[in-house]
Amino acid sequence: MFTLLKQSPLGRRGVLRTAHGDIQTPFFLPVATAGAMKGISLPELLELQSQVLLCNTYHLHIAPGEDIVEAAGGLHNFLQWPKPILTDSGGFQVFSLKSIRSITDAGVQFQNHRNGSPLFIGPKESTTIQHKLGADIIMCFDECPPSTAPRADQMKAVDRTLRWAEECKSVHEKLKAERSAARTPKTPRMPKTPKNSDSLESLESSESSASPLLFGIVQGGLERDLREKCANELIAIGFDGYAVGGLAVGETESEMLSVLDVVCPLLPENQARYLMGVGEIHQLREAAKRGIDMADCVSPMREARHGNVWLSNGEKLRINRSEYKTDHSPIDQDSPTHFGRDNLKSYLHHLLRLGERYGETIACMQNMGVMLDSMRKLREQIEKTDAL
Repeated sequence: MFTLLKQSPLGRRGVLRTAHGDIQTPFFLPVATAGAMKGISLPELLELQSQVLLCNTYHLHIAPGEDIVEAAGGLHNFLQWPKPILTDSGGFQVFSLKSIRSITDAGVQFQNHRNGSPLFIGPKESTTIQHKLGADIIMCFDECPPSTAPRADQMKAVDRTLRWAEECKSVHEKLKAERSAARTPKTPRMPKTPKNSDSLESLESSESSASPLLFGIVQGGLERDLREKCANELIAIGFDGYAVGGLAVGETESEMLSVLDVVCPLLPENQARYLMGVGEIHQLREAAKRGIDMADCVSPMREARHGNVWLSNGEKLRINRSEYKTDHSPIDQDSPTHFGRDNLKSYLHHLLRLGERYGETIACMQNMGVMLDSMRKLREQIEKTDAL
């Protein structure tokens, strides 16, 4: 499932194998919350050579519902996305609904944020939903308090996260066994990747029958001993990969990195390590140095929609500022995408000031292109750097 090819001072270089193709690490996961990117299309994301997509379990459960997605042949066929998909557990979204949810050891009772109807998600429900969605990588349901929450809250969250992780794995193994038993010799087995991985041809639903990888999530806030406890006990349960959660939600950057300094050395070398919710390029490079293989965040797209444009040289432009109204130079002449090379700063300024959606597309393609290209360059740099 994961092959570690090299370790260097800049990070680890590996391959994560999934039912819908191999992913070269380290890598970044673009976030398609409800199955779509805000600002760009999935074919455009493929143009940027994204290796993978992240979808949100909570939002897809709310609409259209996992049963509809399953009937469509799983997320890959529903979205017409040919590459790997990761689904989060829904835990972060559920726990962010502070005013309309209550937590018990069984799970979380909450209200649908759209219509107020009562809903419940626990480890069994989250795991079952993700299996029905047909993702390649699924996440354990965890309790995710802010990193700066009091120690007492962190202790409760770690204990629940560990209990729920055990239940998630039990449900996962049961669903895997049921899926395996349902297969017959007459059922055609699809290749791991489509013949043309960049095409959007209809993907047969039997592809989604392959069992997903299950990742555990290390919680514990900024408490070193709680992070150590959570990591060690998750490893004892045994998962296909391990994530570090509960960061980028209030702590300083140095505090975030100090958590990685504690957790990463504890995690198995031969399994993938996932930093959840962190998306500044310089932060990802620092995380990679500490042993992180993958990360996700909405920041490239969110910043683009608000006029913060990332450049290939590491700078950022606040393109809505008046100085760009008459700046007729290219947005980024070294951009990894033609959207940045072929469009003028003055034009993007004009579009975003008017609220034109095409302006969001240009900015989003630029930011995501820079993000994905930075990870590609990091992989190349690791390959050229002496191994540890």
